[in-house]
Amino acid sequence: MLGLNLALRKTMANGMQVAFLDAGGGMLEVFAPPGGASRAVDVPDDTAGVRHLTFCFDNVDETFARLEQAGVEIKERPRFAVHSEMLNRIAFVRDPDGIIVELAERSQKRQG
Repeated sequence: MLGLNLALRKTMANGMQVAFLDAGGGMLEVFAPPGGASRAVDVPDDTAGVRHLTFCFDNVDETFARLEQAGVEIKERPRFAVHSEMLNRIAFVRDPDGIIVELAERSQKRQG
């Protein structure tokens, strides 16, 4: 639903499944343990770690509306970004495993 293309998916010898998703300018590698996985836990504010994944879109509002219509879990509705020198509008959703995904629209200042 985010426009990622499945490049490879396979089951490893230990039963772990791995998928490589082409994100255009990078690759996302995702693992699924053989017995299933528990829902992701948010990283506490006072703990180092990955808090969310960010993907850029031409129009955050349109992307958000499409995901909301599809029933994707909403964390935060579209708004203007705090870091306006990099991003214009952002929104946050959760993937099916509970991982926070930021939808971001690049700032016009940065694109030129």
